[in-house]
Amino acid sequence: MANLTLIYGMRLLPSDEVAEVGDATLKLRNGREARVTMHLLEGSKEDIEKQLKTSLDAFFDFYPEI
Repeated sequence: MANLTLIYGMRLLPSDEVAEVGDATLKLRNGREARVTMHLLEGSKEDIEKQLKTSLDAFFDFYPEI
């Protein structure tokens, strides 16, 4: 299997300051573009950590071959 690249970004803001979350755009070596869906997690530090771990586990469930 080829080496993989995981692309992600994080920023922590007060929950009442976020108005909208959009997709991030990537430029691929072949000249095409790809989009990355951004996810929003809210709650206490502990809530966010739990949600993030659950989300990460679920993400890798989409790729059972790796």
